[in-house]
Amino acid sequence: MAYWMQGILSFAAAAGFGIIFNAPRKLLFYCGIVGMTGWLVYSYIDDLSNDPAKSSFAGAFTVAFVAHLMAKRFKMPMIIFSVAGIIPLVPGGSAYNAMRNVIEKNYTVAMEYASVALIISGSIAMGLVFAEIITQLLVKVIGRLKVKP
Repeated sequence: MAYWMQGILSFAAAAGFGIIFNAPRKLLFYCGIVGMTGWLVYSYIDDLSNDPAKSSFAGAFTVAFVAHLMAKRFKMPMIIFSVAGIIPLVPGGSAYNAMRNVIEKNYTVAMEYASVALIISGSIAMGLVFAEIITQLLVKVIGRLKVKP
């Protein structure tokens, strides 16, 4: 699928979840932008590496970083942007297939899908945490540069 179509659909998904999570109406567009940016980075890295863990890490890192920028810009909590923006990256298909195979008693296939979902979920969590740490370090360094006597 073309990047522009993926961008539109991921924008709609993130903005839609912004509605579900009661984000302020004026910020829904920006929730969509955060989700779209994260998904496009995910998709691009996935095309390059064909590794969903690396792609999920890069997408989640991007979501958290852009969410920080939006939070600063609009003086709102970062969680408004990051929760809606991370939704397109969640490995729902793998988790669904794992549960379906458990029901069908295909336990080896279920374990494969479950391990993929777990690895992707861990990559998303690591991307969010690393972006938070790096953003805090950048803010601290920039703050020190501005305060020089």
